[in-house]
Amino acid sequence: MAATTASPALVLRPWLMEDIPALVEASRDPALRQWASTVVDNDADGARWVQAQQRGWAAGSRFGFAVLEAQPGSVRAQLVGNVVLKEVVSGKPAAEVGYWTAAHARGRGVAPRALEALTSWAFDTFEGDGLERLELLHQVDNLASCRVAQKSRYDFDSVLPAAPPSFPRDGHLHVRRTSA
Repeated sequence: MAATTASPALVLRPWLMEDIPALVEASRDPALRQWASTVVDNDADGARWVQAQQRGWAAGSRFGFAVLEAQPGSVRAQLVGNVVLKEVVSGKPAAEVGYWTAAHARGRGVAPRALEALTSWAFDTFEGDGLERLELLHQVDNLASCRVAQKSRYDFDSVLPAAPPSFPRDGHLHVRRTSA
């Protein structure tokens, strides 16, 4: 994604093993841990997590992207988040999106910009396979995720009942259709 006067360019690419140290560092954030379904405490956890992302790509059912921010004057980009398209099945009209932003990058529009790029890519790539809508789920008390959904034109659809252990509290379902 192109840079703006307020925001460096974002690059979305599949996760690589070289991302593990930055992933472990980002995962130390208590706010991120509160909402994450998988905890990454060390390099071994990070390797398992990255390998799971790579298996999803290989299976063609889950597409996780490291979100990197170009750093002026540096050849290396900095990890600022993650976006994922999951539950992709040919002929199925819906898939799910998810995201997180590293603590040091919050409040700068990273999640909405990365989610918009993921959304465009998903519809461009899978609309021919029957994809009509993307679903974004978050726990009702995750107000930041609700704001990201709204900024990204994912309309509020309904309140979903809790489904412990992976979804311990009620949630919001937001939907974006190909026509949005």
